[in-house]
Amino acid sequence: MKKIAIISGTSGLIGMQLLHQLIKGDQYDYIISVARRKLALKHEKLVQISGDLAGLKNWVIEDKLREEDIGGIYFPLVAAINERVVEIHAFCSLGTTIKAAGSKEKFYQVDHDLVISFANWVKKLGATKLIYVSSLGADPMSNVFYSKVKGETEEDLKVFSFDYLGIIQPSILLGTRSEFRFGEEVAKILMKPLVWFKLLKKYRPIRDYQVAKAMIHHANEPKQVKVQVVPSSEIQDF
Repeated sequence: MKKIAIISGTSGLIGMQLLHQLIKGDQYDYIISVARRKLALKHEKLVQISGDLAGLKNWVIEDKLREEDIGGIYFPLVAAINERVVEIHAFCSLGTTIKAAGSKEKFYQVDHDLVISFANWVKKLGATKLIYVSSLGADPMSNVFYSKVKGETEEDLKVFSFDYLGIIQPSILLGTRSEFRFGEEVAKILMKPLVWFKLLKKYRPIRDYQVAKAMIHHANEPKQVKVQVVPSSEIQDF
């Protein structure tokens, strides 16, 4: 049976690394990127579909794939999805900052609503597993708005009852972002000694490729649990 990876958030730090790792790996026959805009990247396994993610629940996968189809090359993919003869794993690394979003309300729309919408969409397509990038300290009862939203999103994802829901909780991320985040850069500088001296494994900064590798590993490893929280200390081992 062929395997498909459906990913969202490919323009972000983790999403780009995840896409890179999936392309060079052999775990999946097709990689479908779901985004607002297409990346300037081509690969025989990669299919990019784009549009307004706010309306994702109304997207018809067959229509979207046919928009990208040249000479009917995606006909077998469309048929396999429609006939449910593929194994689908979904990966979500959607996220922003309050500053970039412009308000707490718009931040919530991205970090909660779009994530839930993506989960709902892939579940209807037949996805059996979802790997979601949350954050260290995520807690629906937190007084910190960011952590509270992440925690609420984790809880709401459990409602979909995937065969496996992997919740990845990385610490501060190391990597090259397309956007500058002042608070994150300051935190990286202050916490770099934890990396140098390998202290406080749970809290020390973690590299983007480690998170991406952990996501793919947990999606493909046999699981005995339906929901698993993967802390940053475990991700450090990749």
